[in-house]
Amino acid sequence: MTTAPHLFQPIALRGIHTRNRVVISPMYQYLAHDGHLDDWHLVHLGRFATGGAGIVFTEATAVQKSGRITHGCPGLWADSQIVGHAKAAQFALQNGAVPAIQLAHAGRKSGMQRPWFGNGPLNEDDFERGDMPWPAVGPSAVPVAEGWPLPEALSHAQIATLIGDFVSAAQRALAAGYKIAEIHGAHGYLLHSFLSPMSNKRTDDYGGNLAGRMRLVLEITQAVRDVWPQELPLFFRTSAVDGVTEGWSLDDTVTLARALKQFGIDVMDCSSSGIGGSATAGNAQKRQPGFQVPYAERVRTEAQMTTMAVGLITHPQQAEDILAQGRADLIAIGREALVNPMWAHHAAAALGHDTIFERWPEQSGWWLASRQKTSDFYQPE
Repeated sequence: MTTAPHLFQPIALRGIHTRNRVVISPMYQYLAHDGHLDDWHLVHLGRFATGGAGIVFTEATAVQKSGRITHGCPGLWADSQIVGHAKAAQFALQNGAVPAIQLAHAGRKSGMQRPWFGNGPLNEDDFERGDMPWPAVGPSAVPVAEGWPLPEALSHAQIATLIGDFVSAAQRALAAGYKIAEIHGAHGYLLHSFLSPMSNKRTDDYGGNLAGRMRLVLEITQAVRDVWPQELPLFFRTSAVDGVTEGWSLDDTVTLARALKQFGIDVMDCSSSGIGGSATAGNAQKRQPGFQVPYAERVRTEAQMTTMAVGLITHPQQAEDILAQGRADLIAIGREALVNPMWAHHAAAALGHDTIFERWPEQSGWWLASRQKTSDFYQPE
């Protein structure tokens, strides 16, 4: 019996077994209405499930209304929002994928423009469109960058409310049918801003040294883990480095990973940057194929923790080599999946794992297999 490529070997995460190691990253759509998912999101996420991915993440979902990045970002701060999430989660399950959700608070970056309107702080043009600002919050009164709003430093009472809202959102995610939850601690959003010395200038128990700056993340993790079923996995997304000497470092990330593992995190999702601006234009290092894989590799090795690699992983053999070399355990595909929602199926063919469309949805697989048998023109990759 031929061994399947590493990319197509199942993985057990607590009580969940995925059909392969392909994960669709959370990708913002900016099209939610008052935090509710609609048919756009069902189709957007559903095509990745039918496309063969093992895990499909819904985009970052705000635990508070004021925690949205933009007016178009989804939430789970209200029970009424469960319905749209349930449709997406159930469709994924029905088509062989594990539905996952990323729980987040935008912090200092809340109340931004949609990217196609500028991807910065709201301005008069946005106000005319009806997108009005709301107060931003953070660990300290330190703006993201020049020209950004001055955030309010969270009080202890507000922090207690925030932790409770993460818990409530996790409970709603469970009710919607999600099988994996991820706490978003990256890209300059609220939890990352507490971790980084660039943005956290507090002198109380939630600031100062590394232990103080990690405190909020660990408290939220413990609170969410307490309500998230023990048989279901919990992920954490990190910006492994800020990319500046005085910022959050990879050494810090390894320390955090070891602590998170003790608090019940099963997978460290290793991204980078975003503390001083856009997460997709960070200055951690040159953006080139697999540029963030070393972060996942080091956390995996030194924290003895399951990791997910993300960032310009576009080709099947590239993904296979990362896994085969023991550099990560899961491969997250983002914008390449927007180009090709069937990326996982095409990867299976490219790696010789499925050259006759057996793993495609039967509604389309039999058509494609028939064409392959009868056409001299068509040759699968």
